[in-house]
Amino acid sequence: MVFDRDHLARYTAGDAALEAELVGLLREQAQRCLAAMEAASDANAWKAAAHTLKGAARGVGAFELGEACQRAEDAPQAAWPVAVIEVRRAADAAFEVIEETLAA
Repeated sequence: MVFDRDHLARYTAGDAALEAELVGLLREQAQRCLAAMEAASDANAWKAAAHTLKGAARGVGAFELGEACQRAEDAPQAAWPVAVIEVRRAADAAFEVIEETLAA
């Protein structure tokens, strides 16, 4: 599931302004974490960025993004370039679905 609105609603009680704020925070976190992943030169930095974004994504119900982050967190260093592309694609897909869902 790309986005589970019911999951988000459990934390926001359906408050549209709060949902928008949380999604905005996730978007900012995604930008920071993806930049950190792209710049990571060691496993600790890589894993911290992937883990942070994973938690933020799961917190708002962007579960496919969270799963992409989990795979990235577990990836060997040789796979980091591909993993960051996968996470970026998952983030783009998540934000597209979230925006469509919240606008409905």
